[in-house]
Amino acid sequence: MSDYSRAWQVIVVGGGPAGSSAAWHLATAGLEVCLLDRARFPRAKPCAEYVSPEASRILDAMGALAPLEHGGAASLTGMVVHAPSGDRIHGEFVARHGFRGFRDRGLGVRREILDTLLIERARAAGVCVLEDAKVEGVTLDASGAVSGVEVRTDEGMRTMRASLVIGADGLRSIVSRRLELAHQSRWPRRVALVAHYRGVRDIGTLGEMHVTRNGYVGLAAVSGGLTNVALVVPRSAAQGMAGDPSAFLEAWIAAQPALHPRFLDAVRETPVRATGPFASHATRAWAPGAMLTGDAADFYDPFTGEGIYAALRGGELLAPFAVDAVHAREQSDARGMRRALRAYEQARKRTFAGKWRVEKLIGAAVAFPTLMNHAARVLTRDRDLADLLIGVTGDFVPPSAVLRPRTLLRFLS
Repeated sequence: MSDYSRAWQVIVVGGGPAGSSAAWHLATAGLEVCLLDRARFPRAKPCAEYVSPEASRILDAMGALAPLEHGGAASLTGMVVHAPSGDRIHGEFVARHGFRGFRDRGLGVRREILDTLLIERARAAGVCVLEDAKVEGVTLDASGAVSGVEVRTDEGMRTMRASLVIGADGLRSIVSRRLELAHQSRWPRRVALVAHYRGVRDIGTLGEMHVTRNGYVGLAAVSGGLTNVALVVPRSAAQGMAGDPSAFLEAWIAAQPALHPRFLDAVRETPVRATGPFASHATRAWAPGAMLTGDAADFYDPFTGEGIYAALRGGELLAPFAVDAVHAREQSDARGMRRALRAYEQARKRTFAGKWRVEKLIGAAVAFPTLMNHAARVLTRDRDLADLLIGVTGDFVPPSAVLRPRTLLRFLS
């Protein structure tokens, strides 16, 4: 019996960090898992390519951290944010607040390298990985619960069966859309253009964010001595790129007096890839017989650069609830399955709610230059507060440390 025609306990749709993490955790829990991706690895993906200090904990558990650290991933010791006013917010991961991540540094690693390694780790855990397999729909049983997926392959359309389907297929998740769970927020509506350059001047161990009145750009060292350049602009502005994202990106950089000199000798080494619009979330992260994780479940804005951590953590988080849902489905216990899926939704909210609040506060500051300039003035004077905020974006300082009232009052000083 072929991998396409047999029934699986779990089918994971999407082979990025969210899908690989979910598949690995479920396979190590003893389930029979098949992961499907429309691409063939290695493949490029538009992304800030920032791995936070706490994301290293999950990579280490998956056996992926050492190969990344020894394979040329860049080390990031903190972040510096340049406000429109010229003020700088400088925060380090190792600071006086006393919180420590699994590692004292973040990593900059190209997605071709990261995603391929994670797919290999999933395979090593026993996951069946099928590439060039484009999921185009889901199938339902007589009760309306998801029972599998419709897959387009080189040999035509195939129907694959599973006790549970996990949608880890990104911002434009086909699983979320087919189940009518997808929701696009009206604000903020931003898109990103991402490319790699060689020879950008003065790139150090700090990730950089440069906020202007018409968007922001992130710069960070990544694998192979390259610099990841990720420009995020309002969707309305991007509509003027006339189908030429490379020209748009380079013109935007050239118009920035503080950035243009740093790119005079730089050479772009990869195509400019677009992604977005952002600010999408599912109305809920489950349906009978299905779960959503990673960007398929929610993605607000790339400014804090935490998509990879959220993807890895989401895959880890869902595993015990997915195990319970599969076992309930196999015992024809529809109530038990729903109970497990609702518990997953509650766990997601407990785990990520604080971070969502911080992301929205930061998103508001980025959208309104007056707020951003005020925050930068405060954080320039209050380095401890800056370190605390950068630690939250590094995923090892709890969001409550920033959200408590007396801390928020420091931003008003």
